[in-house]
This record gives sequence, C-alpha cells and structure tokens, in this order.
Amino acid sequence: MKKLFVFLSVLFFSITIFAQTPSIVQKIRLPLWAELDAYPEIVSEEDINSEVYAYPIEQLHQIAPFILGGMIYGWDFVYTPMDKARGVEEYFEITEIQPLTSQDKITYSSPWLQNNKLNCWCEFTRNEFQIQNYYLWSSIQNPSIQGLGYGSVYLGFEGIKEAAKDAVKQAVREHYRTLIKNKPQEITGSVLIKKMPTMGIDAGRYMIKLDFFLEYGRIKEYTEY
Repeated sequence: MKKLFVFLSVLFFSITIFAQTPSIVQKIRLPLWAELDAYPEIVSEEDINSEVYAYPIEQLHQIAPFILGGMIYGWDFVYTPMDKARGVEEYFEITEIQPLTSQDKITYSSPWLQNNKLNCWCEFTRNEFQIQNYYLWSSIQNPSIQGLGYGSVYLGFEGIKEAAKDAVKQAVREHYRTLIKNKPQEITGSVLIKKMPTMGIDAGRYMIKLDFFLEYGRIKEYTEY
C-alpha cells in the first residue's frame, strides 16, 4: 500500500467537485484521479503496485507539487500581448514563487478504483506562515480572477502544466483588457490559486478551471510606436 500511496501522490484532480467543499485556508483536501485506460489488464489494487507504473509515478511527482505550490505560495507571471502592428508575438510564462520541498508534507488517503479510474484524497495542512500568507493574498487589494485553460493529452502530464499555464494567461488577459486601453509592452504580476481546481478531459484535451487572487506587478508601456 505504501507504493500505492506514492503513486497516488501526484494524480491530477477530478473534474467532480464534491457538493460540500471543505475550506482550504488551513487544510487542503483535494480529490485526485487517474485513468487506467493505458493499463486495461489491471483488475485489482494489488496489481497497481506493478513496476509498469514507474514512468507515470515519475511524471506525476512533478505535477502535484506544481499545483499545490500554486495554492500555497503562488506563481509569478510575465505577459507580452500580441501586437501585429509592431510584429510582436504573444509571450506568456509562469514561475513558481516558492517550490514545495520535502518539509511541505503531502499525505494521501482512501484509494479506490471506480469507472476505470484510480481515485484518492490528497491532503496538505498549511503552517502558520502559510495561513497568514493566504490571508494576505485574500485582502481586498487583490482582485479575484478566473481562467479556463487547455493542454494537449499527447503531452501526458506536461499537458496538465500546459492547461494550468493557459488558465492563468486567459485570466490575466481578460482582466487587463478591462484596465488598459492600449496594448502594453509587458505585464508582470503574481497569482495564487484561491480554491480547489476543476479538472478533466474535454474534447480530447486536458481542461482546468482555476480561480486566483491577483497581485499587480508592473505594466511596461511602449515608449514609441
């Protein structure tokens, strides 16, 4: 079972959000799932311990800390809007403000198999500093924004990261369009995921909906046309 929990540690989030969503201010509790389509021979929990999962485990160990880090510490972003008149291509990138470490303990519980999916709960308890950090982010000075992003299923779990990045970009782009009349050269800022993500597969693509607190950074205008 220990190896099973390691496997479950980085499974991506279920599109189904339970009716009674628990608070995430102190304790984050997220439903996780992974499809078993790639391994149709699996029929029991004992089979889940097979070495055939070595590669998915390696990939999934990257995605859970990435999403949880976006909820606990947040992501910085840099955005350059497309400007055809100037021949400028759109550019968008996010970076982790503070990556999770081994001291940021994630626990996994209640694994079950259902509808060709492996499910579990992922739990993380914020320390006092992390709780205060959440309250600072949730102040009235930081507006709430949301975005819906997509990523290629052919990229595997890198597609989850692609979808999360796309969700941030859509949220940031739509928000600043209401504030800025002329396209700027560059926008910087930070976001913190404010509640549980909604994730699934839509039309053959990974889909993720994220709600954020936005912390304004810098808006760099073009000095000349």
